[in-house]
Amino acid sequence: MTVNQTSPLSIGLLGFGGLGQAAARLLSPKQEMRLCAVADGQGYAYDSQGLNPDALITVTRDRGSVGHVDKQGVLSQNSIPELIQAAPHVDGYFLALPNLPNSFMASVARQFIESGWQGVLVDALKRTSAVEQLLALQDDLQTAGITYMTGCGATPGLLTAAAALAAQSYAEIHHVAITFGVGIANWEAYRSTIREDIAHMPGYDVETARAMSDAEVAALLDKTNGILKLENMEHADDIMLELAGIVDRDRVTVGGIVDTRNAKKPLSTNVQVTGRTFDGKISTHTFTLGDDTSMAANVCGPAFGYLKAGINLHRRGIHGLFTAAEVMPQFVR
Repeated sequence: MTVNQTSPLSIGLLGFGGLGQAAARLLSPKQEMRLCAVADGQGYAYDSQGLNPDALITVTRDRGSVGHVDKQGVLSQNSIPELIQAAPHVDGYFLALPNLPNSFMASVARQFIESGWQGVLVDALKRTSAVEQLLALQDDLQTAGITYMTGCGATPGLLTAAAALAAQSYAEIHHVAITFGVGIANWEAYRSTIREDIAHMPGYDVETARAMSDAEVAALLDKTNGILKLENMEHADDIMLELAGIVDRDRVTVGGIVDTRNAKKPLSTNVQVTGRTFDGKISTHTFTLGDDTSMAANVCGPAFGYLKAGINLHRRGIHGLFTAAEVMPQFVR
C-alpha cells in the first residue's frame, strides 16, 4: 500500500560533505521530494518552500557551511538539535553523516527521540556494531513515533536487499559474498567516508581513523597508491540478513577495493548468493551493479527509496526500526 500524496515530501539532510551534496543534487529534479532542511557541523539552513542545492554547495565550498546561505542559513555549533526544532514539519531525514565515533549515529537518533519530532530517519550505516546500538533503541523509537530505516545505502542496502530476494530460490543459504569496487577521483570530497573505510584496515580502528589528520590520511594513500583493499569487513549486511532469517551472520562476507584517485571503479560491485534448492541443486545467483553507476548514486538513490517506503509505513502508524532486508524501497519520481 502506498499513501497518496498531493504535495512533495519535505526532506532534510544531516551532513553536507561529498555524500550529502550528492544527495542534494539527486533530489533536485525529483517531483515527489523537496529538500527543505540541511545541517552540517557549523550550521544549518531551512526553508519550508525548498532550498537551492547549487546555492548550498557553492556556499559550503566558498565559506565552509550551509549556515552562510543568505536568509535561510544559521551558524551554530549545535546544528542538529536546533534544526530539528526549527523544522518541525520535515517528513524525513537522510543521515548522510560519518559514524565517527562508532556511537555517533545512535546518539543522533537519541536527539530525535528526545526532541519530540515524529517522522522517518534513514541512514547508510556500515558497521554491524553500529546497527546493534540502534537495535537497542527499538522500543524508544517506536514509543517516540519514529520510523527508522537503517543500513539503506549500497552495501548494506541495495546489495543486501538483492541478497534477500535472491535467497528465495533456495531451501538453504550457504554463503552470501559481497564484493565492491569504488572509484573516487578526489578522496578529499569524501573525507569521512574514506576514514570509515580506513577503520576497516588491519592495524586501524574507528578511533585511530577518526584521529588521523588529513595529512596523515594523504600519507597513507601515498603509500598505497591511493588504493584501499578491504577484506572480511565488519559490515552490517551480516546482521541485517540474520535478522531477516535468511542466513547466519558468519556466512556473510564483505570486502572490496576503493580507489581514491580515479573515478573508474577498480572492479565491479556484486553480491553472490549460494545455496541449495528444494530439489538438492547447489547454485549461485549473482547480482552485479553497472560499472558506470557511482558510489554516490548507489548510496543516495536507495536511501531516498527507503525514505519514501518509511514515510508510507509511518503514515500507516508503523514505527520502530527496520532494515533494508525487511522493506522494499520505493522509486522516487
